Amino acid sequence: MEEKIAELRDVLKKADRVAVMTGAGISAESGVPTFRGDEGLWRNYRATDLATPQAFARDPELVWEFYNWRRDLISKVTYNPAHRALVELERLVPDFTLITQNVDGLHLLAGSQNLLEIHGNLWKVRCTKCHGITLDRSPDLGNLPKCKSCGGLLRPHVVWFGESLDPDILQQAVDVSRNCQVMLVIGTSSVVQPAASLAVEAKSAGAVLAEINLESTPHSRLMDFALHGKAGDIVPRLVEDWA
Repeated sequence: MEEKIAELRDVLKKADRVAVMTGAGISAESGVPTFRGDEGLWRNYRATDLATPQAFARDPELVWEFYNWRRDLISKVTYNPAHRALVELERLVPDFTLITQNVDGLHLLAGSQNLLEIHGNLWKVRCTKCHGITLDRSPDLGNLPKCKSCGGLLRPHVVWFGESLDPDILQQAVDVSRNCQVMLVIGTSSVVQPAASLAVEAKSAGAVLAEINLESTPHSRLMDFALHGKAGDIVPRLVEDWA
């Protein structure tokens, strides 16, 4: 492992264009639930049953109760050493883009700047009437929060199951993946599409791929580096001793 980390660090030092894709695993180390396995239930509801446009149309108050619970929970956690190390990597690399599947906002909180939140952001709300998007970090927005501009019902500005990603943001992520020299894939199971296909795009374009995850994934065989362990332990070591 030490030898592989040192080798990957050298690859990153020589690169001008680096892309990073992160998933739930990096935030799980901060205490954010992944909603897999035992963490998949809230009041006997599965997250996948509530995070849908159909659930919101049927019972918006229940869905908002679930999201207020999530907002309150995430308001009590913060970024970890892996988030901070990616901020440092952004400072060191001339052309750096961070693509995240996470909606918790921890990358922004840590200081990441060139960031594509392809699944949205839990702290943003979107009006179902005028479609205005605003940032609101209140832990609890109430049962049926209303738009301050037009009075329409607000919804979380996240991509729910059954919804398409923002095509502009997705295209940016695809372009970055096709143009990077190195891609780090951190804390993701590599099964959720279309995010999982971005590593394939990078590999097809000749990029060096590195996976940092607790365990192997379906993409491990594609990787030039497969480093299995905690992101909070491994990622900071990639930005050490760059002088």
